Amino acid sequence: MTTNNAATEDVKIEGFNVGDRNQLGSYTLTLEEIISFAEQWDPQFFHTDPERAATEGFFGGIIASGIQTMAVFQRLSIQSFSQNIKVIGGAGIKDLQFRRPVYPDDTLTGSLTVTDIHSEPERKRALITYAGELVNQKDEKVLVLTISVYVQTND
Repeated sequence: MTTNNAATEDVKIEGFNVGDRNQLGSYTLTLEEIISFAEQWDPQFFHTDPERAATEGFFGGIIASGIQTMAVFQRLSIQSFSQNIKVIGGAGIKDLQFRRPVYPDDTLTGSLTVTDIHSEPERKRALITYAGELVNQKDEKVLVLTISVYVQTND
């Protein structure tokens, strides 16, 4: 989608300008959280069984589920950014990549950069697209994605 400058000027949402980068804060995942989440939602041994993960797994120990990593990104987005706007709902996720495994006690820090704004003034909404990422405490990317969300505008 290409940004239309005229449409972008119609969007009256503080903090939403193409190119703006927003920090989302950090979250540290514990071993207990990783196992508990995985037992319910992604019960593979490398997420739930420390002994098997260490001896049979590819990563040398327990790692968080990708779904849990996405959930951390969502939580940080809502807590740090999205509660200040009127979200209608998500429109989609694309280009989702899990770049590195997430281990117990990793601290994940999120950010998002606005890449496109498509105004729909007749519907009093805009489609905001942004590039998101999570990095670990070593500043290594663990998650990247492009996400789009509909928000209410003041038009």
